[in-house]
Amino acid sequence: MKTLTQRLTAVLIATSMAGVVQANGNGDHGRTCSEATLQGLYVFSATGFSIVGGVAQPRAVVEFIRFDGQGGLSVPGGTLSVNGVITQGIGGPGPAGSYSVEPNCTGKLAFGPPGPTFDLYLAPSGSEVHMIFTGGPVPGLGIVPGVLQGVADRVSR
Repeated sequence: MKTLTQRLTAVLIATSMAGVVQANGNGDHGRTCSEATLQGLYVFSATGFSIVGGVAQPRAVVEFIRFDGQGGLSVPGGTLSVNGVITQGIGGPGPAGSYSVEPNCTGKLAFGPPGPTFDLYLAPSGSEVHMIFTGGPVPGLGIVPGVLQGVADRVSR
């Protein structure tokens, strides 16, 4: 009985370790990124605060971003809330900005010009992009310090 228990324990440990290795090796190991990593339609949702007159004002955005795989982007539509003031229908036809991506899956995005800028952190598969505001004018507020961070998830190519 002791030998059977030891074998079962060994099998369970081996199975568990294989799961850990598989979870950590998600198929992206060794992959690099480029502008082509971001291609398709994404839904970006972010929250944060603008600092106006020393007072933190909440802001949030949900918008579509279409990355063209070559460094250009458009915003087909979205909604922005700054301190409870809602602006619907942001974006529209035509170019809305540009982005660049480094081989280490980091990058930069600029809406406008002039517009807000973001640092990007990509999944090597391009399925999601973590974005954090780094500066530039905020629609409806101008240039103000603040925090805005969120994730853009690909919904179609």
